[in-house]
Amino acid sequence: MQTRVLIAEDDVRQAEGVRRYLGAEGYEATVVPDGRAAIDAARRTRPDLLILDVMLPVVDGLDVCRVLRAESDLPILMLTARADENDLLLGLDLGADDYLTKPYSPRELMARVRTLLRRTGHRAAPGHHRYAVGTITVDPVRREVHRDGVPVPCTRGEFEVMATLAAEPGRVFTRQQLLQRTRGWESYPTDRTIDMHVMNLRRKLEDDPAQPRRLVTVYGVGYKLAAG
Repeated sequence: MQTRVLIAEDDVRQAEGVRRYLGAEGYEATVVPDGRAAIDAARRTRPDLLILDVMLPVVDGLDVCRVLRAESDLPILMLTARADENDLLLGLDLGADDYLTKPYSPRELMARVRTLLRRTGHRAAPGHHRYAVGTITVDPVRREVHRDGVPVPCTRGEFEVMATLAAEPGRVFTRQQLLQRTRGWESYPTDRTIDMHVMNLRRKLEDDPAQPRRLVTVYGVGYKLAAG
């Protein structure tokens, strides 16, 4: 059974980015847009962890934390744009297990999630799936790409492109589909962003980037990952 994470975040773009990132690491993630929905969903579904934004509509995150902590020991990771020390202390006093101030990196968020689940005795995401396509391997949990066993450094956007292609080798993805996977981590993504990621990845993965055999262009459609 997958570890279930409830995300209470009213920023649609940010919530979707966190949901995708958790999903890529093997967690079952659900998003709710306000505090009342967070309380209802936590009571109904009994998640293993709640990622809770402080500035929520209807019922704010601090009140959500107060209500749920009185009812259960649900692990709570609070997110806030507030940097004031009093706000941080108040959230912890109300029973939050950890606190993360925006802006934060997805890598830092996932490290906090794993640590909190371990500390509270909840099982981490099951299974450790790696994708192997020819001599390329992609590890979505460790967020690593290897070619011939050698690590290949990738930016966040490049990794999202590789993880998407490697999950379904041979399938052609349009630029728009790949764009959906990078949208949570890029400031102003466009079709050109995907082309740049692919160009950079070819430099790192292809014997001859000018004649790619792994990251293949399907003209008029998009890109696919082949065994080479």
